[in-house]
Amino acid sequence: MSSDGYFDETIASTYDEYSAGSFAPDVVQPAVDFIAALAGSGRALELGIGTGRIALPLAERGVAVHGIELSNAMVERLRAKPGGDDIEVTIGDFATATVDGSFSVAYLVVNTIMNLTTQEAQVACFRNVVRHLEPGGCFVVEVSVPDLQRLPPGETARPFTISESRLGFDEYDVANQGLISHHFRLVDDQWENFSIPFRYVWPSELDLMAQMAGMTLRERWSDWNREPFTSNSRKLIAVWEKPAG
Repeated sequence: MSSDGYFDETIASTYDEYSAGSFAPDVVQPAVDFIAALAGSGRALELGIGTGRIALPLAERGVAVHGIELSNAMVERLRAKPGGDDIEVTIGDFATATVDGSFSVAYLVVNTIMNLTTQEAQVACFRNVVRHLEPGGCFVVEVSVPDLQRLPPGETARPFTISESRLGFDEYDVANQGLISHHFRLVDDQWENFSIPFRYVWPSELDLMAQMAGMTLRERWSDWNREPFTSNSRKLIAVWEKPAG
């Protein structure tokens, strides 16, 4: 693995194209509205800022955004976009990297919390966030709910994309709460593939991590439009709050 982690130049060069659906305005705008409301007149800290899918439109709304990102290759793509040079980015592991100043909101989107592949690292992330939040500040996480109830007994793989040019499936290691996301894409009549390891995490486990870091649950939803979170929800949007005192 390179110093850029799993998001090296090969992945970064086609990341926006490969993830085009997640850049659609009807996907991005609700997330930006949600985070901007929590930021208010304060600063926002994005953990795993990537190529700026959320940070750039959030900055356009007048929110001062600072990012933490391990991959230089991804940050180069951010810098190449209009407004990208205006966003400060700290290169490093968002579980441990520090940034000057305090923030009214910190956020992790699209399963990025699972890029930390041990429970210890995920706990460290929560503790790192609370050190950066101002009193009363909030931490927002968007993450998929583990798909285990849809996994037949004895099976380990669950497909998430099947098309003529793309295949994708998640391979679960239930005993160790691990997941490897396998991606295959057809490029110039040749199949390319890459795989990224994750550690899936349960909503109640995230609440406990927040509690250990000194935060309390403020709200949780199944999407950015604040649809109720239920037993059938496939995604979690959770907000924890640092005490104001």
